[in-house]
Amino acid sequence: IKMSGDFPTIKSTHSLVAKHVTKEKWDKLKDIQTKTCGFTLAKACACAIEFDNQHCGIYAGDWDSYKDFAIVFDPLIQEYHGISADAKHTSDMDPTKVNGNINPEVPVHSTRIRVGRNIDGFGLSPGITKDQRIGVENLMKKAFANLTGDLAGTYYPLTGMEEKVRQQLVDDQ
Repeated sequence: IKMSGDFPTIKSTHSLVAKHVTKEKWDKLKDIQTKTCGFTLAKACACAIEFDNQHCGIYAGDWDSYKDFAIVFDPLIQEYHGISADAKHTSDMDPTKVNGNINPEVPVHSTRIRVGRNIDGFGLSPGITKDQRIGVENLMKKAFANLTGDLAGTYYPLTGMEEKVRQQLVDDQ
């Protein structure tokens, strides 16, 4: 079954997709669907294919996209970020090294947390399924319920909220 079809016309001719998605690479990858959410190279490159104003033009649908389409993603990411092929990412999750800039005279009353990446087993924004979105929400609700002290608060879903509560949240801004 052909998932992505013939080599597309890439409207963003000056994009990184136009540079790194060659016919040879397309033909090699076009029928691959990722395990996590069935993402394809065509879906990953859709913005650069459909629009003429993209600089980068590619979005991973899930973590598998980076592996399954590595011959496109790796050189594109390296060029975009100006890093070498052997660059390694390091993480430091030590909270004592975080220096905040919150003025104690003007405390934070509300915050929004954006969960965009890096939850194993779930698609990323372009490829996540409805069931996976519900799974992420349930996972985050459980995590939020465990926050204590000044991190504790109330979780408000975007859907199912009473209008009166929504309006109060807007007014409290």
